[in-house]
Amino acid sequence: MGSVIVVGTGIAGLVAALEAGRSHDVTLVTKAELGESNTRYAQGGIAAALFPDDSVEAHIRDTLEAGAGLNEREAVAVLCTEGPGRIRDLIRLGVEFDRENGELARGREAAHSSARILHAGGDATGAVIERALVAAVRESAASIREFCFVRDLVVRDGRVVGIDVLERDAAGRDVPGRIEADAVILASGGAGQLYRHTTNPSVATGDGAAAALRAGAALSDVEFYQFHPTSLAVPGNFLISEAVRGEGAVLVDARGRRFMADRHPDAELAPRDVVARGIAHQMAEQGGEPVLLDATALGADFLASRFPGITRVCREHGLDWGREPIPVTPAAHYWMGGIRTDEWGRTSLPGLFAVGEVACTGVHGANRLASNSLLESLVFAWRAVGALNLAVHPQFERPEDGAGALNSPASGSTASDSFTRPELQRLLWDAAGLFRDRSTLEGAADRLAGWAPADDTVASLETANLLDLGRLVVDAALEREESRGAHYRSDFPLQRPEFARHTAWARRVTVPC
Repeated sequence: MGSVIVVGTGIAGLVAALEAGRSHDVTLVTKAELGESNTRYAQGGIAAALFPDDSVEAHIRDTLEAGAGLNEREAVAVLCTEGPGRIRDLIRLGVEFDRENGELARGREAAHSSARILHAGGDATGAVIERALVAAVRESAASIREFCFVRDLVVRDGRVVGIDVLERDAAGRDVPGRIEADAVILASGGAGQLYRHTTNPSVATGDGAAAALRAGAALSDVEFYQFHPTSLAVPGNFLISEAVRGEGAVLVDARGRRFMADRHPDAELAPRDVVARGIAHQMAEQGGEPVLLDATALGADFLASRFPGITRVCREHGLDWGREPIPVTPAAHYWMGGIRTDEWGRTSLPGLFAVGEVACTGVHGANRLASNSLLESLVFAWRAVGALNLAVHPQFERPEDGAGALNSPASGSTASDSFTRPELQRLLWDAAGLFRDRSTLEGAADRLAGWAPADDTVASLETANLLDLGRLVVDAALEREESRGAHYRSDFPLQRPEFARHTAWARRVTVPC
């Protein structure tokens, strides 16, 4: 029996900890309280071909179509084929999905050819899954380390053998420490806090991806950040699930006119990147004012029953969405890029695995299909644990062998200009958000190159991680001179066949032992 460190306590980390605990000693690490993650805030649901009028082949086809030609087909086949079985495993672990007449309830979301989205608690799918998995983990033999921030990976003889941490003590101080193990599984989530507007919680600062980058691991497709079309246009940008549009809600401009039908044949149910840019264009035409999501035709009673969380938040902001349209705006939602892995969660560094949003399996391509994210975490967490004992470890193509190398300095460089996290978020939103062009990206790269983090507090280290990843996103967006999926260059508005490939980025730096 070996030892495994699992970093992160969303669905990917919790599943990995539970499965690894069957044959390994597990230490589960989270920088906040157990269960605080993007998973908790997931509303719409989880996609799987579980119903007689659907098929795995159709789910594969929809995923590939949304991914704009960049999906890894083998990873997509794994996701869609193994997904139904993993959903049944969740049910056995105590997850109670919503039912109608005794059968699993399902909804439809954008770019799906069938109604295959399972949900729980109406619009609280992530929270319901999280509660069940947290309860199971607390009953397991895993050692749980809450308020334990991962500062860096420990690399010895080219292999990841642990993590350096800052861990909260009884007096509330963050004390340095080291945890060693035979393998590390990063399930630390995305980096939505890169952007001024995001649906992600405050913990989504890309710590795992940044630590892997510093350790020399390859990252891929980092230019592809998905912007959810509809977040409530209030402070905090509360997510308005795509399932609302799946049920029939429509988008209207400031005069009450539907506009998405003029931009795409599928209107409100077009792929997310199309809808998000359509909203952004419409907002620009009306002086930056939010567009409106009109769900009034669904009725107040149905909305309160099907979407209780959204109904509650609307009321908190003085909005009655059963009677009037509500203001919405796009917001950063999900990172398709991340630590490059194979279909078993293995990275370019021996001993290091990555699953969930921190990983780039290639399953989402350039644009994630709605409700495939929870499924990806579930399927590949199981597979990563299955790969722990495999002797063969993949060797990915390195930047010096033909992929990209970093142009910007690391956070430990000679850069000296101080900055604040809000400044970084505004810069990324303006330069590497929904619309990008060479001039704006080059200006952002110059500013980012001169910035340096302030100190060694957890908050400052989080901001340093965002700075490293922000530089990487800008570099990658500059290199991809085309528009594809979630990456849109106004100076290169069309797809170009020579860019129908993944990017890979790495820094030739290793963390001292």
